[in-house]
Amino acid sequence: MGDLYFEDFTLGRRFETAGVSLTAAQIIDFAMLYDPQPFHIDEQAAAKSLYGGLIASGFQTLALSFRLFIQTGAIAACSLGGHGVDKLRWPAPVRPGDTLRTVVTVLEQRESRSRPDRGTCRLSYETRNQHGDLVLTCEALHIMSRRTPGDATIAV
Repeated sequence: MGDLYFEDFTLGRRFETAGVSLTAAQIIDFAMLYDPQPFHIDEQAAAKSLYGGLIASGFQTLALSFRLFIQTGAIAACSLGGHGVDKLRWPAPVRPGDTLRTVVTVLEQRESRSRPDRGTCRLSYETRNQHGDLVLTCEALHIMSRRTPGDATIAV
């Protein structure tokens, strides 16, 4: 994939990622640092929980989904950070041994009115496990540099 910029993130464009598999140790390590709830850090307690076993923190799933998108190289040349994440949902748990893949779709492109060198894209993230079960959805606002500041207006 060549260098992409704001102008290249046209409405409906999709990016499909490679996969990443999670081990129980990775789930526990992340949760011990950032989300130490029993069903994330203790296999015995998790077995007695409503999940019936160890599950990954939703925040780990979000971080992995973002990492997978980063690894496509799509925003390597243009990323200037972000404004936030909206509509974050975890419809199903992620378990040890699951392999996650993410599809990112451009929902909106908005040029900056005050800074002609950039724009914001609203991107939809959908992450699924190896069975096709949806485990994460969200919309992220990415700030992206333009290839040529002040180019012709992008149709939104």
